[in-house]
Amino acid sequence: MNTPTVSVIIPNYNYAKTLDLCLAAVNGQDYPAIEVIVIDDNSTDNSVEIARSRGARVLRTGTNIGAPAARNLGAEVATGEILFFLDSDVALRPDAVTNAVRLMLTEPNIGAVCGTYTPKPLVRDSLVEEYRSLQLYSWWIGDLGDTSTVFTAIFAIKASVFAEVGGFNPALRHSENADYGHRLTQRYRILLTDEVVGAHDHDDRFGVLLNKFFHRARLHVPLFLNRPDFSGGPTNGSRGWGSIAALGAVLAMVLPFVLGAAWTLVPVALFAAFVAADIPMYREVRKHVSPWFLVYYTAVHFVVNVTVGLAVGAGLFQCLFSRDFRTTYSLSMQGA
Repeated sequence: MNTPTVSVIIPNYNYAKTLDLCLAAVNGQDYPAIEVIVIDDNSTDNSVEIARSRGARVLRTGTNIGAPAARNLGAEVATGEILFFLDSDVALRPDAVTNAVRLMLTEPNIGAVCGTYTPKPLVRDSLVEEYRSLQLYSWWIGDLGDTSTVFTAIFAIKASVFAEVGGFNPALRHSENADYGHRLTQRYRILLTDEVVGAHDHDDRFGVLLNKFFHRARLHVPLFLNRPDFSGGPTNGSRGWGSIAALGAVLAMVLPFVLGAAWTLVPVALFAAFVAADIPMYREVRKHVSPWFLVYYTAVHFVVNVTVGLAVGAGLFQCLFSRDFRTTYSLSMQGA
């Protein structure tokens, strides 16, 4: 196999907790030609000291510019023929870079290779974190192969392709992956693989997790409205219906009190539709957990989907009544 140089680009903001684990894993890669660049996005913890102690080249931003802009800054100074973007809360398996390079060189029309997470979190802090680890793992395992989005926390792209397609839209702090994936797939394939793997330190507080789901779902709405051909992933359609069914089940709970006990069947049916929308996910999760944890997982996932349903409604409202919102969060899509 050829050994093109690889630049591992790590945006970081106040992730001293995991940055050392992330960099130790990068330094432990079995690939021979790697440069490591940490873009510290105005952290207030000791992230910079940690990065320097691990031998990384450190760039510091004067203000907090966000992960998309930080990735662009790293790409500007990178010297590698392949750019490997990695979040600072992800620790790669030793063969991750080697496998990413090998897969990228197999076919000329592969523009990017995205990795997956382990089913267990990098640092286990709560049951919520275990839910999130399993949820993402089971989704990504079910979506292996060609995909239409990039998973910005762990993906590699040829430097020439990145220069051709352009950088991330810095205005899209929560939806840059979907936007960039759509732009990239107009010219190249994106491959999602379980041969490039990292352990991720997910959010361990339920409120923080729901807040992220809400904002990301809300900010994805303009992407779908402005580009009817846009697809956020192979199975996003059925999952979207699952969110609608979950929200409908909550709203329908009032029906038995207003119209009679027979109407209890409506929220029950909608809950069943919510589960049916992602049966492969539940099958995968069941391989890793006890029946009791599966009950917990389903309950948490239901609340998450209700939150997503509310977020989509909020996004539609903002698109209808705020031209600035629709334009701002669709900017780079317009010129794709």
